[in-house]
Amino acid sequence: MHVKAIHYNQDFQTQFQDLTIEVQEKAIKAEKLFRSNPFHPSLRLHKLKGKLFGLWSISIDRRNRIVFKPLNDGVILFVSIGAHSIYEDME
Repeated sequence: MHVKAIHYNQDFQTQFQDLTIEVQEKAIKAEKLFRSNPFHPSLRLHKLKGKLFGLWSISIDRRNRIVFKPLNDGVILFVSIGAHSIYEDME
């Protein structure tokens, strides 16, 4: 996976603002790492299944993650951020 650019949908932006400052800072670090090395083991990059087929996830920390959709030519759309329960909210 090649990361050329990252875009953020409105849900992601709203959810990001609702996170604690500590989690926001961790998310920014995770995004920087994702841009430089999407396969870094700490990100735990993986495809989602079932109703979330076509989406991927990376970990911010043990509790929080970013859900995204690869578009084309290395463009990534961040669609959701938060605790593991965001998967349930998206189904």
